Amino acid sequence: MDSSSKILIAGRRGMVGSAIERRLREEGFANIIGPSSKELDLTDQKAVIGYLGAEKPDYLFLAAAKVGGIYANSAYPADFIYRNLMIECNLIHGAYTAGVKKLLFLGSSCIYPKFAPQPMKEEYLLDGKLEPTNEPYAVAKIAGIKLCESYNRQYGTDFISCMPTNLYGPNDNYDPMNSHVIPALIRRFHEAKAVSTKAVSSKQETGSRKQEAAGSSEVPTPYSLVHTESSPAVVIWGTGAPKREFLYVEDLADACVFLMKNYSGNETVNVGSGEEVTIRELAGMVGTVVGFQGDIIFDPTKPDGTPRKLVDCSKINTMGWKAKTKLREGLRLAYEDYLKRRLTALLQF
Repeated sequence: MDSSSKILIAGRRGMVGSAIERRLREEGFANIIGPSSKELDLTDQKAVIGYLGAEKPDYLFLAAAKVGGIYANSAYPADFIYRNLMIECNLIHGAYTAGVKKLLFLGSSCIYPKFAPQPMKEEYLLDGKLEPTNEPYAVAKIAGIKLCESYNRQYGTDFISCMPTNLYGPNDNYDPMNSHVIPALIRRFHEAKAVSTKAVSSKQETGSRKQEAAGSSEVPTPYSLVHTESSPAVVIWGTGAPKREFLYVEDLADACVFLMKNYSGNETVNVGSGEEVTIRELAGMVGTVVGFQGDIIFDPTKPDGTPRKLVDCSKINTMGWKAKTKLREGLRLAYEDYLKRRLTALLQF
């Protein structure tokens, strides 16, 4: 890659794509393209192949995908498998026909079996059954990996795949129905804090963190704002026991550019932080960052998902790359971004 290279970022306006663009521009790359979904429907094969043939990018970061948390994956399985399969097939085949020098496909740590040994090594792929709640999405991502491997073997292309762990950070999706755990918690804790502030204006609200089962309470989404006898509370699906690893999106962008410059091969590469917490611990951390002092209630009648997800990053660490942002600092930065976006939306309204 050099400063004059033409670089296409599919999903340029999303959380990952926008972070990759920021990282590239920091390094002096200026010839960056990436149409919006209104400008180019990535599920339209004819349109995608025509676009790539006309633009002829040198490098392609495939960061476009339909993503969501446990609720969205459970509610819209057909959308998740169809849209992601179509996007991957069109862009990977189109990159081949257009003569793209190198492509980086972004997968997901959910490709690994539900009960894979921890931390999860790249070779554990297809060694067991997937987590049912996100199986359609995972199958689509596995197909993308195999597409890259197959085109490399048959056509001699240079298409690589990286598997990031759970992501968060600037430009995240805070939709209450379809977001991942960190943005969902940030939004719910902020809303609960706002309700508490309005309800208690004459005394300091200290609250309590009960972190216990919600019993028979009905919650419509994995992260809901409810009212207890003492104060507003946030209800979270599951027991809070599952362990998760989280990676700040700016670190992922740095890893993607690093791999595009330094790695070629038919093996996937994990990208993670190496920092693991339970959902219960994460909720406490997000609540502290936001300043929420009410109740946190876990509902064990709802699914937990995969019990543990920690990726083994030995491969990329050996190459010379490591994540820099600690979770607490990343959460602080993510909350700042959320507040800025809320303010911008209010000013526009």
